[in-house]
Amino acid sequence: MLTDHLEGIVYFVTLLLLIATSNLLVLRRLGKQQPPKGIYRVSILVPARDEQDNIESCIRSLLAQDYPDYQIVVLDDHSTDRTRPILDEIAREHSQLTVLSGQTLPSGWLGKHWACQQLGEASDGDLLLFTDADTRHKPQALSQAVSALQQEKAGMLSALVHQEVSSWTEKLAVPVMSWSIFSVFPFLIAHSVRLPLLALANGQYILFTRQAYQQIGGHAAVRADPVDDIALARRAARLGIRWRMVDATPQVSCRMYRHRRQVLEGFTKNLYATFGRIIPLYLFIWLWMAVAFVEPWALIIWYSLGKILKMPTPWITQVSLQLIAAAILLSFLQWGLVYWRLRFPIRLILIYPLSVLFFAWLAFRSMIFNITGKATWKGRMIRNP
Repeated sequence: MLTDHLEGIVYFVTLLLLIATSNLLVLRRLGKQQPPKGIYRVSILVPARDEQDNIESCIRSLLAQDYPDYQIVVLDDHSTDRTRPILDEIAREHSQLTVLSGQTLPSGWLGKHWACQQLGEASDGDLLLFTDADTRHKPQALSQAVSALQQEKAGMLSALVHQEVSSWTEKLAVPVMSWSIFSVFPFLIAHSVRLPLLALANGQYILFTRQAYQQIGGHAAVRADPVDDIALARRAARLGIRWRMVDATPQVSCRMYRHRRQVLEGFTKNLYATFGRIIPLYLFIWLWMAVAFVEPWALIIWYSLGKILKMPTPWITQVSLQLIAAAILLSFLQWGLVYWRLRFPIRLILIYPLSVLFFAWLAFRSMIFNITGKATWKGRMIRNP
């Protein structure tokens, strides 16, 4: 029966709304912490490959941190653009910045993982902050992150950052990634139980104590896993290391991709691996997402056309219409709540069905490209284990 099916959609969206509401209340937001207790030296570690459009704004924002004792180490990973000259120019102005040249990528390693491993080995801080070259940081961001790490008594702290979107391809795809994290992961439970399956991190911003990073085994322990951030978090949970996620959207921003090709390549290389490469589960998740968030709109459009063209639609009853309306209203509320918290333009909730369809297509593309070995990123083939 259509009504039973629609009831299932309403229950599902309600569950996502409850999870998002819980996360809204539970997830610590940077900016409300007391100053750090004691000063630990922090090594800020930035892998960079072909980042000429981002690297200067990133490094200058890191150089402006109000934290009293930190170094910045950037590894140029064989860039083919102006990344290295830009870094060298900034390094001449600031002795706080060290620029390294990446070594040749060994067999069995993925590029960013190898760059991060080299950075970890070259650092001297008590705390290690791995952050991407396309991020920008407000002056108090590091102090707030260190304070949160101390208050949470954690060995690993990662953060959701504000994702900047400009092109329509970015607006369709990027918010869905952040939405899925905030809507699906119940942080109240994930932070309370030592269950590796619920462990989560965002590779754009991960702060470790040196002891925790070494205990995990560094990036060498996840050298071939395309989703290194989640792999590191799950390894930490498995080893009994306390991990935490925080909301750093007021303090740290990132523009992941700048044009359509980067959006396609970026999500194609990651999505399939993120869901564990289990094909039946993977296909079910994205099919159900399309059903839950697109089907109610398809039904209401079909019903409206039937009325206009005087075509019968006997399977869409009055009860069905009420359930369709409930599903759509709950979806707007759920997406709106998440987009508001994560600082996306609230008007983008108007296109959430298109975002879901586009992201589902990206997910299917990711599966095909990873299975056939065609996934690439910045000129490198992505080899899955």
